[in-house]
Amino acid sequence: MPIEIRELNIRVSVNQNQEEQDSGPATGGAATESINKDELIAECVEQVMELIKLQQER
Repeated sequence: MPIEIRELNIRVSVNQNQEEQDSGPATGGAATESINKDELIAECVEQVMELIKLQQER
């Protein structure tokens, strides 16, 4: 009996090197981290909305 896979979820965990973690907050600052997080969130929301739109079209 064949098996049909309708959805595939992939999770990825990214870890920085210890040297990058130590130097990150000292050089970046909290304001830069906040801006980067806001940009990341906006990009994620945009991609999720695009996926929802594509699923509704099917």
